[in-house]
Amino acid sequence: MRIAAANYPVKYHASLLAWEAHAGRWLRELNGKNVDIAVFPEYGSVELVSLLSPELQQDAYAQIRAIEEFHDAFLELYATLARQHEMIVVAPGFPVSERGKVINRAYVFSPAGLAGYQDKLFMTPFESREWGVSAGEPQLTLFQMERGSFGIQICYDSEFGIGAHALAQAGAGVILVPSCTETLRGATRVHLGARARALENQCYTIVSQTMGEALWTPAVDYNYGYCGAYSTPDTGLPELGILQTGPHQQAGWMIQDFDLSLLDKVREEGAVLNFHDAAGVTQLLNGEPLKVNKVRI
Repeated sequence: MRIAAANYPVKYHASLLAWEAHAGRWLRELNGKNVDIAVFPEYGSVELVSLLSPELQQDAYAQIRAIEEFHDAFLELYATLARQHEMIVVAPGFPVSERGKVINRAYVFSPAGLAGYQDKLFMTPFESREWGVSAGEPQLTLFQMERGSFGIQICYDSEFGIGAHALAQAGAGVILVPSCTETLRGATRVHLGARARALENQCYTIVSQTMGEALWTPAVDYNYGYCGAYSTPDTGLPELGILQTGPHQQAGWMIQDFDLSLLDKVREEGAVLNFHDAAGVTQLLNGEPLKVNKVRI
């Protein structure tokens, strides 16, 4: 399975057409590279705030709700791009208004169209206090491909074991971690979380982050990011569990090949058997087990 993770700058766009062209250019960079999945970061869609009025651009709470007017155009664009480039695309995270609250959502598109989504379950203090963003429903999505299955843990979710555990036990070999953080400390927490999840579940993880400054919006004005791909440090895999990391604060793609057959081997013959030994562990969210929906794409 070949996955490309974006270290993605939040850009100002003069028009909807300019934004569409920008998204198209990013995916065209992957042409000819035989990528199966392209992963954009959490809150990457907030660049659409640049199309709002100056007053809304300075109101973090209001702008997260106002970009809902671009939601249909967003879905149409990424469905088109996934079809054109014949790959699975985890689109830049979009704050969706649903059932009277705003939810942080990662949409997944296949060449056949919208395949599903994953909502964020754990809110950072900034999301809940400043933005009024709420947790999604307590459920996960396992995306099943011919080459293997993957799940998504959005940013702060990767710092908790429950979601990745449920996804891995359901069949995920790779956990995608789209993220948006303001500082190196924040980025480090997410990468450490991704490494811990790879260790616990003897699976792979890959991180995509926002980077650079977007001073025209207080929502994502400062961004610190780099990409990383991780495994458990065990038989046949890197001694440090680091497949690769990309340059800090530099826009571009990081491409990583994942050999899922190595996971089967390490889960059966590794120095330790975390995946097997965790099978009997029960983890609850608000007193209930997480439900995993399976989607074939």
